Amino acid sequence: MVCSAAPLLLLATTLPLLGSPVAQASQPGQSQAGGESGSGQLLDKENGAGESARVSVYVHLDFPDKTWPPELSRTLTLPAASASSSPRPLLTGLRLTTECNVNHEGNFYCACLSGYQWNTSICLHYPPCQSLHNHQPCGCLVFSHPEPGYCQLLPPGSPVTCLPAVPGILDLNSQLQMPGDTLSLTLHLSQEATNLSWFLRHPGSPSPILLQPGTQVSVTSSHGQAALSISNMSHHWAGEYMSCFEAQGFKWNLYEVVRVPLKATDVARLPYQLSISCATSPGFQLSCCIPSTNLAYAAAWSPGEGSKASSFNESGSQCFVLAVQRCPMADTTYTCDLQSPGLAPLRVPISITIIQDGDITCPEDTSVLTWNVTKAGHVAQAPCPESKRGIVRRLCGADGVWGPVHSSCTDARLLALFTRTKLLQAGQGSPAEEVPQILAQLPGQVAEASSPSDLLTLLSTMKYLAMVVAKARIQLDRRALKNLLIATDKVLDMDTRSLWTLAQARKPWAGSTLLLAVETLACSLCPQDHPFAFSLPNVLLQSQLFGPTFPADYSISFPTRPPLQAQIPRHSLVPLVRNGTEISITSLVLRKLDHLLPSNYGQGLGDSLYATPGLVLVISIMAGDRAFSQGEVIMDFGNTDGSPHCVFWDHSLFQGRGGWSKEGCQAQVASASPTAQCLCQHLTAFSVLMSPHTVPEEPALALLTQVGLGASILALLVCLGVYWLVWRVVVRNKISYFRHAALLNMVFCLLAADTCFLGAPFLSPGPRSPLCLAAAFLCHFLYLATFFWMLAQALVLAHQLLFVFHQLPKHRVLPLMVLLGYLCPLGLAGVTLGLYLPQGQYLREGECWLDGKGGALYTFVGPVLAIVGVNGLVLAMAMLKLLRPSLSEGPPAEKRQALLGVIKALLILTPIFGLTWGLGLATLLEEVSTVPHYIFTILNTLQGVFILLFGCLMDRKIQEALHKRFCRTQAPSSTISLATNEGCILEHSKGGSDTAR
Repeated sequence: MVCSAAPLLLLATTLPLLGSPVAQASQPGQSQAGGESGSGQLLDKENGAGESARVSVYVHLDFPDKTWPPELSRTLTLPAASASSSPRPLLTGLRLTTECNVNHEGNFYCACLSGYQWNTSICLHYPPCQSLHNHQPCGCLVFSHPEPGYCQLLPPGSPVTCLPAVPGILDLNSQLQMPGDTLSLTLHLSQEATNLSWFLRHPGSPSPILLQPGTQVSVTSSHGQAALSISNMSHHWAGEYMSCFEAQGFKWNLYEVVRVPLKATDVARLPYQLSISCATSPGFQLSCCIPSTNLAYAAAWSPGEGSKASSFNESGSQCFVLAVQRCPMADTTYTCDLQSPGLAPLRVPISITIIQDGDITCPEDTSVLTWNVTKAGHVAQAPCPESKRGIVRRLCGADGVWGPVHSSCTDARLLALFTRTKLLQAGQGSPAEEVPQILAQLPGQVAEASSPSDLLTLLSTMKYLAMVVAKARIQLDRRALKNLLIATDKVLDMDTRSLWTLAQARKPWAGSTLLLAVETLACSLCPQDHPFAFSLPNVLLQSQLFGPTFPADYSISFPTRPPLQAQIPRHSLVPLVRNGTEISITSLVLRKLDHLLPSNYGQGLGDSLYATPGLVLVISIMAGDRAFSQGEVIMDFGNTDGSPHCVFWDHSLFQGRGGWSKEGCQAQVASASPTAQCLCQHLTAFSVLMSPHTVPEEPALALLTQVGLGASILALLVCLGVYWLVWRVVVRNKISYFRHAALLNMVFCLLAADTCFLGAPFLSPGPRSPLCLAAAFLCHFLYLATFFWMLAQALVLAHQLLFVFHQLPKHRVLPLMVLLGYLCPLGLAGVTLGLYLPQGQYLREGECWLDGKGGALYTFVGPVLAIVGVNGLVLAMAMLKLLRPSLSEGPPAEKRQALLGVIKALLILTPIFGLTWGLGLATLLEEVSTVPHYIFTILNTLQGVFILLFGCLMDRKIQEALHKRFCRTQAPSSTISLATNEGCILEHSKGGSDTAR
């Protein structure tokens, strides 16, 4: 093959113009034997006679072989022009600027020589050479055929160095960056620059990597300078940094080399501890391996006596090995000192424990891997199989029995793919180019996954890919999306026992990670690739593109068992279209995924385990590069057993690990089919939870609650009016004062609580509604205050029953009752609000009341049941006082009178003491029928009515006071009252005591 030198530019350094200012050169030609022919151009008529100008003449020289004449390796000097020469331009100097070689395919590789460069316009039209002149921007281009062109002279610089003037300076904070430091690289420009980019060339890498903003990379620019900042430096960021920009018509590259020392966690030790018996194993081998870096490391082992050190290189790492030939007599710590010039040594310890006679040990085991004799309480390590990275560990128990094997072995290629993806998210590389490349490798890597570590690494890779796509707003083509769906189908088809169960034992949220990654990537299809449908055993996807107008509702169906259908009404889609924007709707069905998600249930779902239909439906809407999460969607999951709950997977629940939530979703009976439909007001991943023991919502219960609360409110208002009329008459002694004061505060609290509870459904529910939060807090506080006033009344009665002749001082008891009745419930309500509201477990979903899932409701139920229990004991004490000694010693008439008194006391004290709330225990059980719910609702919503009847109107003193006020006559003394109160009980108690004496 004849190799030809490419166009040679012969540059005339000085050209005097004598006479006519225009010269004509000959047309291009070619010499057969290696001659010279000129191709020229008209000289612009800009200078007068006698002046000199610098011009360029294009000359093409061909040579029969690769040998260049020595004369062309230096600046050519021509003899000076004589005075008698004809008046035409004269060449006074020649320089070689461009060198080209032709490969076997006929392409011309043309490189600029020192001081010259292709201009920017030519660089944009021709590809660069890959292997030659890497450090010279636009220094070598590939031409398909020879063209009349040449490298141009760079702007002149210092006359001393004869180097071109670079229009910028790089300023680096330190060439040695310690792990964890922040690199700061600043470009100071002296000329206006465009197309500025930053690159990093790793040690031994042939091509640089583009740096873009990411989790670690920050790029800023202002007038006259640009800055690159990289946080948390590690050996992954060591190498040659390049700042590439265009200025003065040329491309410029500036370089800085950055070194990053290794840290202890970068060193892989095998083993990191070892227990050995010198009798069975007189020698052993230790190793420490480091990743490739631009720093030269050497290892020094200590102690090194009786040992032999060596090293070897493998793919991407360098290992230092110490073969210990003599077993030490006692426990020893070996140290691998990694040393690099100018740096402090990196010391990596490996502890060796010698097994002595009498020590408990685990025997040698060669069933799967070789486990040597190991001392009890120590961990044995074994290397991973070939093409795996990590370590295998096994604990020798204190009783000398081997524990289970724990492996962190991960496929080397999958680990490299994960590292590449993580660095891409950090800012290394071009997402638009690398994301499709990584997705193309995913299906093959999934097929190679054979361990829980492989599965977790694969899921992490998909998670980081989704984060990169979402941040960079990348659009995937059909091939990339197919690769994703194929990989997802294989992941869902992995063996549950051997892979998923063990992976979830390490990370219970692994299934949630997969769901988030897939639903993020699946809606990133390019608009020109719509419509798109793809079906696999575990993955079904349909994506459609809609214009500004929608002819009808969006509906989709999938051939699952039972069939799955979804519909989005047209009125939900129309507001999304603005200025003619097209929208894409992606519907994705994932089989088996619901069984891989953790059993986390949000507000209103309780702690029970639910059954799921075996699939998850993901619906997403994109308008341009924006994702919309709001929109009404109607779904039909087919026939469901039990009581269905329409739910979606909320990734924000449980500290970001995800959980099922029914917020914004509700089940409704379909009009045309016997199946239950789900109606949700947002778009995400949906499914259905079935619970066979859930009591369905009863409209009659809601109606009874409203009617009962309304009746109680009216009764309590009447009670307040009665007290306003007869207060001074009924509180003339201490016992009556304490009783009616407690009852009056109870009426106030219950009236306010019932009013608040009755109005709460009219408020906008949710933790973001201040009115809803206030209503829930007030209901909690006021109902608790009602019960604490019941407790105060019961305690006063108990004191009078136990200490008959001891009078309570009014100035002491009343403040204590106020503290008990208001301060205790206020403290409980405040602590509940502060504890559960930040966790999102304060409000019940869709209601302004306490949530029963996280424990907030139990801060109400617990104190109420405790007070009901105490009040029940006081009631039992009162019954015993009434029954003794009358039933044992008195005549039949007295017995009947005593029994009548017991019945009266039960009628009065049961509603006053809130004992009917004890039925609430039955309503908390999951397998209970609706009957206890109805009884509980009727008795407790009408508590105000009962207090009015039995606590107020049937009180003898109140009756007498009302009769005097309205009738102005005295009631006959023979009238028998059908009610009693604590005063009657106390009088009966005193009378009984006197009779006994």
